Amino acid sequence: MMMKHVMSGLAAGLMMASAMIGATGSAAAAEKVSVRLKWVAQAQFAGIYVAKAKGFYEAAGLDVTVNPGGPNINAATLVASGSDTFGVVSGTEGMLNARASDLPLVCIAMSQQKTPYAYVTYDDSGINSVKDFKGKSVATWFTGTQYTLFSVLAHEGIPQSDVQIVSQPFSMQPFIDRQYQVATVTLYNELNTLREQGINNIKLFRPDDSGVTTQQDAIVTSERMIKEKPEIVQSFLNATLKGWKYAFQHKAEAVDIVLAAGSGLERKHQELMLDEIENLMTAGVAKTEGLGAIDMASIEKVQASLIKFGGLKGPVDLKATFDQSFWNKVPADDKKL
Repeated sequence: MMMKHVMSGLAAGLMMASAMIGATGSAAAAEKVSVRLKWVAQAQFAGIYVAKAKGFYEAAGLDVTVNPGGPNINAATLVASGSDTFGVVSGTEGMLNARASDLPLVCIAMSQQKTPYAYVTYDDSGINSVKDFKGKSVATWFTGTQYTLFSVLAHEGIPQSDVQIVSQPFSMQPFIDRQYQVATVTLYNELNTLREQGINNIKLFRPDDSGVTTQQDAIVTSERMIKEKPEIVQSFLNATLKGWKYAFQHKAEAVDIVLAAGSGLERKHQELMLDEIENLMTAGVAKTEGLGAIDMASIEKVQASLIKFGGLKGPVDLKATFDQSFWNKVPADDKKL
């Protein structure tokens, strides 16, 4: 009987040791990767912060570092160079121009399914349409967003040289102080900022009204990662879209996670942002196909339009620029609401 107890204890000990070794091996095997955001922590990137906080990346075998962006940080360049493994960068126009500049950047999913930008001016500006931008000072961000403005001007038949295009800081104060006549806003952030400050005497011009509808906030990686570690690319995208689905289904918790990740964030503003991000991410093809879908038909139209209106010198290899294979393999349960 004593021998039986000894053997049982030995077996239990071996099993425990084996489990510990397995756990240690699993932790050691976690792939260290980073994701570079196009801006600082806010609800625009809730899905990524949720995926990290809820352990979705960890469960996928990834040790993910989330690196915020900023006014002097070019996420696309950092990912293309390998300084960051993944990134959230500009959208269709930005990806096309990145390829035209020979950046080995590849889009594996598209977050926002319709154009999130708009242009604002004051009611008394005398500007009643985009055509009235001619001869006016128009501010935009030079983080990829400028390409949307270039496309809008092209569609309206306005040469860029006929507009005073200025670099817009990441503050609406210069517009509030009327330092320029037109400013760029996102529907989920700066527009809410103006409204929160009681500024409602403004007109809004959306790119879609000029025939420019594009997907934005591309989830990207490098050609090298796709070639050398496709399984890591797949794991990252699976967990990221799972994070977005969870964020939309548990918004209060998602905002808690974002507030913990950032600094100086105001809850109500982040709640409004997450609501608008959901509208943008569940529109278009995402309604039926799922979060992160890449709309190649839309991308082809944007490229043709940019070439026609001089926003792009010539076509780029769309299949090399937008790789749908990873998105296609994401489990439906992780990308469909």
